[in-house]
Amino acid sequence: MKKIFAAAVLSLLAFHASAEKADSLKQAVIDFDSADVDEVTQTRILTGNVILTRGTLIMKSEKAVLQASADGYMSVTLTTVPGKMATFRQKKDGGPDLWVEGQAQRIEYDERTEMAKLFNNATVKNLEGTRLSNQVDGEFISYDSRKEVALVRNDVSGESRVGKGRGTLILAPRKTAAAAAAAPAPAPAPAPAGKK
Repeated sequence: MKKIFAAAVLSLLAFHASAEKADSLKQAVIDFDSADVDEVTQTRILTGNVILTRGTLIMKSEKAVLQASADGYMSVTLTTVPGKMATFRQKKDGGPDLWVEGQAQRIEYDERTEMAKLFNNATVKNLEGTRLSNQVDGEFISYDSRKEVALVRNDVSGESRVGKGRGTLILAPRKTAAAAAAAPAPAPAPAPAGKK
């Protein structure tokens, strides 16, 4: 039987510094098939098609482990089964239809440090509507939303290792085709001195 666990004090912050700021003020609603809750250790283990929704933030996995520190900071670890991925999607501030999406076999997020770590077949995308604006793929991606710094490594240890493969970065052009066509042509280069 599907159960719903709502926690008004659950404070999972955004995966991206410019993520929808209003999300941090909203309650989290978590759907799952089974839960083990330990109020003494402040640990919640949720399993079976876990879907966490908080404002525009949606996180999905087969298993989520949520822990709260004594001073109220939360951490969450999303894991999945072979053949599936843990995912997140969240609207970003700065435009009407800007999104960040990510997926990996394991995703860890620490609210105190505002650090997201994605392990095994990790991908993070920025979208404008459905148009990809950039994407990074690697075995390990760490994103510090306070400093807006990302690290991509070819090994889940967080290190780059010789022979372990390569990452991929995709950057879409900033200009649209219409803007590029309307741009003035560059001035011709001057002829070298002494030649006509």
